[in-house]
Amino acid sequence: MNKRTLGRSGIEVAPLCFGGNVFGWTADEPTSFSLLDAFVDAGFDFIDTADRYSAWVAGHRGGESETIIGKWLARSGRRRQVVIATKVGLEMPGVGKGLKREYILQAADASLRRLQTDYIDLYQSHTDDADTPLQESLEAYDRLIRQGKVRAIGASNYDAARLMQALAVSREHGLPRYETLQPLYNLYDRETFEKELEAACIDNGIGVINWYSLAAGFLTGKYREPSDAGKSVRGRKTVETYLNDRGRRILAALDAVSTRMGATPAQVSIAWLLARPSVTAPIASATDLDQLKQLTAAVRLRLDAEALETLNRASAW
Repeated sequence: MNKRTLGRSGIEVAPLCFGGNVFGWTADEPTSFSLLDAFVDAGFDFIDTADRYSAWVAGHRGGESETIIGKWLARSGRRRQVVIATKVGLEMPGVGKGLKREYILQAADASLRRLQTDYIDLYQSHTDDADTPLQESLEAYDRLIRQGKVRAIGASNYDAARLMQALAVSREHGLPRYETLQPLYNLYDRETFEKELEAACIDNGIGVINWYSLAAGFLTGKYREPSDAGKSVRGRKTVETYLNDRGRRILAALDAVSTRMGATPAQVSIAWLLARPSVTAPIASATDLDQLKQLTAAVRLRLDAEALETLNRASAW
């Protein structure tokens, strides 16, 4: 499998990232273990999580996803086979939030304990913290890198202006730079990323590991009528956000392309992302082995010019 580099970090990954938000939420511990085993057995190695996952579930406090991954790493002995990405910054109930120096340092140690590892491959700012100077946050990451606790850093949910400002601070002060960006990006959600961020990432050699690659499941074709909202725990929000005239045009285009190419809408959606010059590894989640097989097969699908034109025309913003 051809691997791709995360920005200029030198860290190489297979071109599909497993989104760990489901671990401990819609995938229990045994299911999560089986999914992780199958993912790595299929030749993949990139796993994304966050300290915040899954604090939104009743009775959770955050850290559930990291804890499950840590147990799997300890049980499987596969730490050297995988690239682990996690995040800091969103609120951990009863603990804190933001990107101040001391909070980042404390949060990193907490993530390392939960992950049962002594280093994080990619440590990401989960969201921008306008109340903290960029230099302060980057100095904290610099300390973690010098300590050997972090290999590279990335940003999530930054706009273009703030990302460019962070890169300038890194250059000016000799601090580590954000090597990756984790934006919302998929066949439906195109405008925000493509308008300014995409060019900034290409011009500065920043790897893109986009979230919601399948638009919360909408691009699988699972949600076609309002009554389909009950098909999953996030179905209502998915239907309300995506099931409109433009969404239906995109589904029709996915149906046409997937039928012609002998693939599924989900596979075509991932293949479209992989054909974008900016995208390094889309992030997608699965909650059972059949879903996972669909996702991993998508990296072998090559869309021709006709397919790309059909999809681009239907999803144009």
